[in-house]
Amino acid sequence: MALSGMTGFARVEGAAGAWTWAVEARSVNGRNLEVRFRGPPGFDVLEKGVRDGATARFQRGQLNVNLQAKRAESAIAISVNADQLDRYLALLEPMVKAGRAGPPSADGLLALRGVLEATDAEDEPEVRAALEAAMADSLAAGLDGLKVSRLAEGAALLPVLTGQIDRIGQLVAAAEAEAAGHPAVIRDRFARRMKELAGEAASEERIVQEAAAMAVKADVREELDRLAAHVDSARLLLAADAAAGRRLDFLTQEFMREANTLCSKSATPALTAIGLDLKAVIEQFREQVQNVE
Repeated sequence: MALSGMTGFARVEGAAGAWTWAVEARSVNGRNLEVRFRGPPGFDVLEKGVRDGATARFQRGQLNVNLQAKRAESAIAISVNADQLDRYLALLEPMVKAGRAGPPSADGLLALRGVLEATDAEDEPEVRAALEAAMADSLAAGLDGLKVSRLAEGAALLPVLTGQIDRIGQLVAAAEAEAAGHPAVIRDRFARRMKELAGEAASEERIVQEAAAMAVKADVREELDRLAAHVDSARLLLAADAAAGRRLDFLTQEFMREANTLCSKSATPALTAIGLDLKAVIEQFREQVQNVE
């Protein structure tokens, strides 16, 4: 699977029998996968399919799937119950002959209970099942469209993230070059300080010993090695066929930890400046990683 974002939108329309509907699926960033489904009354059975479909397609993000459906008013067939109508007429006939009532009107007869009957083809199990299956297909197509949309966002993010990782790699290389001169800088700085305080009494042997101890404390080789390893790991994750968002998020924390230590150990303004630039790029990388599934 290519790099995927977590923001996307898809719309699918469908129709079956007297029903028309539209599916809208949208998603935004989220630490975990959250799925919300909203459909018309009476179609709650579709929710499970939406949740299962989302779980099969996505690992992270807040998903909202809405199904809006409308039914044509002419879908319900109206018929006359002739048997019920005959019973009413039979009851009225003696009253009309006796002059106690006038001939019944058509609208009056049709208004009597049970004369008009509404029949709904949806009441048939097969018809209802076919309708739900058609809607489920549209919901699945909406999730597929959402996946395509999120993959498009991932494709747009990939060069940005790759460029930031390349920049981090360049800064790590610059830090390595600058850190190579650390021992000499520390020795010269300590020697000057000792001579300011002790004058000619400061022995060269003592200066070398103390400078060596300070150089060990200020050594950033380990931090630089870990930063370089993290750069390689990030490149592998960006090229992998699996969701990388969580691991990239964790990797940015490791990047920042090493960059902070690098700055705290820095013995030169130049290395400190490189460390600050490094932290700035890592923060930009972290912000973009929040969009990755």
